[in-house]
Amino acid sequence: QVQLTESGGGLVQTGGSLRLSCAASGRTSGTYAMGWFRQAPGKEREFVAAISRPGTGTYYAHFVKGRFTIARDNAKNTVSLQMTRLEPEDTAVYYCNVAHSLDAVIDGLREGNFGSWGQGTQVTVSS
Repeated sequence: QVQLTESGGGLVQTGGSLRLSCAASGRTSGTYAMGWFRQAPGKEREFVAAISRPGTGTYYAHFVKGRFTIARDNAKNTVSLQMTRLEPEDTAVYYCNVAHSLDAVIDGLREGNFGSWGQGTQVTVSS
């Protein structure tokens, strides 16, 4: 069982930046691919970005458009999401999660790969 704790959200203006962080504890041992997801009010949770176990492979949702960067620190069992050029459409609760492979993270919502979720961190972008 992996416990996930997200932080770093807040209120920013359009064009601003935020850096989200997620700490994984429990059965981690740096053996998981990790990913970020988000859920806006009234919408389903969606994939944002994923990073492979060693951190050499990354994948982003189409709407990221080069604005976000995912990174991980396996020594600390953390994954971050640096977000720049934020838009009001990015307003959502952001969550992280883990899976056994990069593909499993990317396809995780559709394939039901994820058990529990953390509390998430709220990102609000004002226009």
